[in-house]
Amino acid sequence: MPEVRLVGAAGEQIGVVRIEDALRLAQEADLDLVEVAPDAKPPVAKLMDFGKFKYEAAQKVREARKNQVNTVLKTVRFGLKIDDHDYGTKRGQIEKFLKAGDKVKVIVVFRGREQSRPEMGVKLLQKLAEEVNGFGAVESTPSVDGRNMVMVIGPLKNKAEAKAEAKKAASKAQAKDAPAETQESAPAGE
Repeated sequence: MPEVRLVGAAGEQIGVVRIEDALRLAQEADLDLVEVAPDAKPPVAKLMDFGKFKYEAAQKVREARKNQVNTVLKTVRFGLKIDDHDYGTKRGQIEKFLKAGDKVKVIVVFRGREQSRPEMGVKLLQKLAEEVNGFGAVESTPSVDGRNMVMVIGPLKNKAEAKAEAKKAASKAQAKDAPAETQESAPAGE
């Protein structure tokens, strides 16, 4: 193209100039002439330090990767004849995992003759799902897998939201626990 719309190093619009003039301006300013919108009429070019531009783009990608959060699949196993207290403890673990934004795979293990009563496992898993529905929702309904019955519960909040909420709660607790400024009284004259 014989002409380009030129944008200055600070982002100011210079206007439509001949390509030779744009290259001369770039050399005088010791910058690079980079085509940023080739499909425009005329194409848009910008004066910039291309090495610095690539470095800043790489920094943005690295920062985005650092803030990316992966959801983890936690596993909780229990038997069909679980005691009430043990059941409460496992339910507490499941709630903690869901609050943290992790998925939970709940496995009921059938032993011996228990395998002939899969409806008992379904009943137990449905009871669990109802009790934790404030923290998560059932993603896959109970299904038999050999000697086990498996159900997956997904969190209501994604991992990033849960992490941000936990950080906010921690900062509130820290502010609350900070001792109030005490006024020092002058010692009484003796």
